[in-house]
Amino acid sequence: MPGTVFPWRRDNHFALLSDGTLFFPRMLAAIDGARLRVELELYLVESGACTDALLQALCSAAQRGVVVRCLFDAFGGQALRQADRLRLSEAGVQLRWYNPMRWRRGLRNIYRDHRKLLLVDSQLAFVGGTGASDDFWRPDEPQSRWHEVMVEIAGPLVDDWQQLFDRQWQACQERLAWRPRPVPGLRRLPAAPPLGQGLGRVAYADARQHRDILRALVRALRGAKRRIWLATPYFLPTWKVRRALRKAAARGVEVCLLLGSRHSDHPPVRFAGERYYPKLLRAGVRVFEYQPRFLHLKMVLVDDWVSVGSCNFDHWNLRFNLEANLEALDPALTAAVVASFQADFADSREVSLAHWHARPWWLRLQQRLWGWLDRLVVNLLDRRR
Repeated sequence: MPGTVFPWRRDNHFALLSDGTLFFPRMLAAIDGARLRVELELYLVESGACTDALLQALCSAAQRGVVVRCLFDAFGGQALRQADRLRLSEAGVQLRWYNPMRWRRGLRNIYRDHRKLLLVDSQLAFVGGTGASDDFWRPDEPQSRWHEVMVEIAGPLVDDWQQLFDRQWQACQERLAWRPRPVPGLRRLPAAPPLGQGLGRVAYADARQHRDILRALVRALRGAKRRIWLATPYFLPTWKVRRALRKAAARGVEVCLLLGSRHSDHPPVRFAGERYYPKLLRAGVRVFEYQPRFLHLKMVLVDDWVSVGSCNFDHWNLRFNLEANLEALDPALTAAVVASFQADFADSREVSLAHWHARPWWLRLQQRLWGWLDRLVVNLLDRRR
């Protein structure tokens, strides 16, 4: 296995933060209180009110002597204006770009850094699925347009998040973005410990080179005894995940999927993923489509085990992206995740086989078309590899 695996760490503290109206002020306050260093790794960075507030905090930190390092994805950061880039550099913020777009790189342009991570003084971490855009937070709006979560982490686990960031920062400097050097750690996926307070682990993916994040999920699904609740905005799961979900439902586990609805930034992806509904529904899996807003969060609850972060667990992400999730076993965090899911299920429409069979012809056509294109493109890319 090319990569190495992070172990479980004890004595951590977690706080689940729902929506940008809650987590962005907490993140900005942490940056404002930084004394030594701030690191930020993001995929989506777009100029606007949200990013303006974030850049102000980063620049102020750099100007008072804090080491500030930002690692942004070059594709996801295309909408960051040149004036904002200059603003960072003039304030002394160190800025690196993952995989700048070049026509001569061909298929390498597909590889992206999809992680979302903020580190402050190596003491505090924020991990989840947010980007820096007005869809996630506008200071003058009472509710965010996109539904998202972040987890605030304090404790020994922050050191592992720091290692993950440092490794990718160095890889970008050395132009080893697709094959970064392994981090110190385990060679095999660690056994899940018994439930305890403050247990956490860094799970990550380096495209196809390393995917312990997927292996941990599949293992959890196969061992589920009571419940599997999974939320993702882009439902294109791997065959292993789909099979594990069906088998869990067949043995009596409560399997509920929290997915997007008509509110989507990529409707074709939604249509392509809906082709999996019938087989899952017949196996006893329940499907809920979140109605109020665009559901962007990526979160899994298996019995009491939690995984939350940047990974959608879809076959596109796991082929081409850098991803990172927090895995945790902690009663307080589990209770918060349960409450979050329950609130979102209540705001969702459950899809039944009867609903599926009654869908209009134009929807059937789009599902077939985008599903076929998804399979075709993936097969072509795999052959090119």
